[in-house]
Amino acid sequence: MHKRRFCLLAACCFLFFKIDAQQSTVDSTDKKVKALLVKMTLEEKIGQLNQYSNDIKVTGPITVYDSKLEDIAKGKVGSMLNVSGAIATREMQKVAMKSRLKIPLLFGLDVIHGYRVTFPIPLAEAASWDMDAIERSARIAATEASASGVHWTFAPMVDIARDPRWGRVMEGAGEDPYLGSLIATARVKGFQGKGLGNLDAVMACAKHFAAYGAAIGGRDYNSVDMSLHTLWQVYLPPFKAAAAAGAATFMNSFNDLNGIPATGNRYLQRDILKGKWGFKGFVVSDWGSVGEMIPHGYAADKYEAAEAAITAGSDMDMESRAYTENLKKLVEDGKVNEALIDDAVYRILYKKFELGLFDDPYRFSDEQREKQVLDKPEHQEAARDMGRKSIVLLKNQHSLLPVSSSVKSIALIGPLVKAEKDMKGFWSIDWGKDERPVSLFEGIKQQAGRIKINFAKGCNINDSSKAGFAEAIKLARSSDLVIIAAGETADMSGEAKSRANIHLPGVQEDLIKAIHATGKPVVVILMAGRPLVFNWTAEHVPSILYTWWLGSQAGNSIADVLFGKYNPSGKLPISFPRSEGQIPVYYNYLNTGRPGPEEEAGGYNTGYIDMPRLPQYVFGHGLSYTTFEYKDLTVSKSQLMTGDAAEISFVLTNTGKVSGEEVAQLYLRDVVAQPIRPVKELKDFQKVFLKPGESKKITFKIDREKLSFYDSELNWIAQPGKFDIYIGSSSKDIRLQGNLYLQQ
Repeated sequence: MHKRRFCLLAACCFLFFKIDAQQSTVDSTDKKVKALLVKMTLEEKIGQLNQYSNDIKVTGPITVYDSKLEDIAKGKVGSMLNVSGAIATREMQKVAMKSRLKIPLLFGLDVIHGYRVTFPIPLAEAASWDMDAIERSARIAATEASASGVHWTFAPMVDIARDPRWGRVMEGAGEDPYLGSLIATARVKGFQGKGLGNLDAVMACAKHFAAYGAAIGGRDYNSVDMSLHTLWQVYLPPFKAAAAAGAATFMNSFNDLNGIPATGNRYLQRDILKGKWGFKGFVVSDWGSVGEMIPHGYAADKYEAAEAAITAGSDMDMESRAYTENLKKLVEDGKVNEALIDDAVYRILYKKFELGLFDDPYRFSDEQREKQVLDKPEHQEAARDMGRKSIVLLKNQHSLLPVSSSVKSIALIGPLVKAEKDMKGFWSIDWGKDERPVSLFEGIKQQAGRIKINFAKGCNINDSSKAGFAEAIKLARSSDLVIIAAGETADMSGEAKSRANIHLPGVQEDLIKAIHATGKPVVVILMAGRPLVFNWTAEHVPSILYTWWLGSQAGNSIADVLFGKYNPSGKLPISFPRSEGQIPVYYNYLNTGRPGPEEEAGGYNTGYIDMPRLPQYVFGHGLSYTTFEYKDLTVSKSQLMTGDAAEISFVLTNTGKVSGEEVAQLYLRDVVAQPIRPVKELKDFQKVFLKPGESKKITFKIDREKLSFYDSELNWIAQPGKFDIYIGSSSKDIRLQGNLYLQQ
């Protein structure tokens, strides 16, 4: 007993001293920042709010001139974008050390899904539903980037996206705010590791604040028009989760929200982010978005744009030069209170102190560490594993996959069989000749053993020529199995890559039809950065894998799944439409007075007369090489009182012949509420590994928080009444149902 008391006392003392030490560090940093602010001229303060880009290929209009280094030496620049590598960052930091106050630069870079080792695109990683793997991916990216002098990544993108025409859907986590919030948290933790100041941590940046994923028509940079209720209920939760996880920075977005550009939106940046959520980091504009308030029609010139942005809470101006050219005059003219500038500078300097840059401006620019850390074998293996986890088996009739031992010859057909650079996807770091991603062809060849492998391209990705069909058909007829690799090129999705037509490009589906007509068993592998429309393939081809863009180890990851080394476990984080006419399409929609059947066309209901309302593949869908049985649902409390929690339990059994993972999903429906609630909402899930015949009891906990939502006045509440419980393998494949009641 005495020993237990001593241990408890020791634990309490440790916690007290730890909290006290943390508070002491905060107080010390606060004093240092304030002491430095007192020494700064107004021009030097404004310089900290200015970010330039290096003169390389970028995603916006760049001003190329010779005075950048001169401006850095004069303390007129707070951060540089697109500068990386231990040597380059060290040399540029030396220039900053020539300034009067020797304030170090922040180096930022778009490390979106890997640095030296490229991981799957973020939307693909979201398909893994594996938070540990996603966090590990960001952790490795941060470890490599920080070793190259990078302090700050412009990730994660946490925009909810319900429109696959929008090219930037590839950067996010899909359509669901619950899943998106968990992934936002995992990525922030991965990038920032054990905390800023550690040499393997980089500052995360939650973007794009806010609602960028709802751009009208799926057109990049377009306007967003939505109710505040939808904003709070659907689009803000992942940002709130990122802030709660300690994201160091936020980036505002290009779009206007209900007529006010996000960069100049006080409600978003000051009222919500820095006000209600208590965010202590700083906000950076997106590329040139301060100046872009002029073509928006919100500001007449950069003078007005700078006033709107700083007043709204945008702390750092990326590449528009609106602050450097106008803030001083705005202060002198009495239009901007210098206290606003002080607040922005304070936030930026605080992060520089946290990173340890004032103690050693070059601490991240270590050539020896850079050589040791980049491209380590264990990083490549982690990328391969992440790739396997990201693959979604959409269809597998007659258990065509994994490849049978009876197969003696395989015809590899399609324009993406030997693709290498495309495997990295959009928003990846270009290392030129120093890297060669693993192609599908290479990955299969390495694992095929005695199986004969032949190749025919068949067609290009995006033209109308069928000149290669004959060779491909001939090859297919002489083979035991045909694997067709089709999809987009990597640069057909991403920023400024919106598409009105998201059908499988060119004549690729015609090629699939021609090969299918040979009667040979066909596996189609689809590679893309977004959901595509491929209705004929979905209906006729027996086996389909969706592999997105999987990064450096893509070919090996896909081969691992094809040959059964890994049993696919991915689940779709976004709905796949049958037609662009269904967009926006998502599982958690509101019911209507005339709901009608989801899978039928026609009738006086909310559907279509020419196709079912249900998408081709629903949110949460994904098959396995084994089968799973759900049974014995129990609800610990059918009547839930305030402060109570109910446990929802069931037994999950692997009823197949191979080991595998299942993502068991819990959905809830608030049957009667004001305002009305979705037909179902994801509230929890577990990814469970089971051997053949193995069973496990799965338990989900439901409390008042999981039953809560924003009412019409944006209050976070839970209304009493009946809640339907759905447990299953996808948002459509519901295996168990029950209900509970929340009491007043």
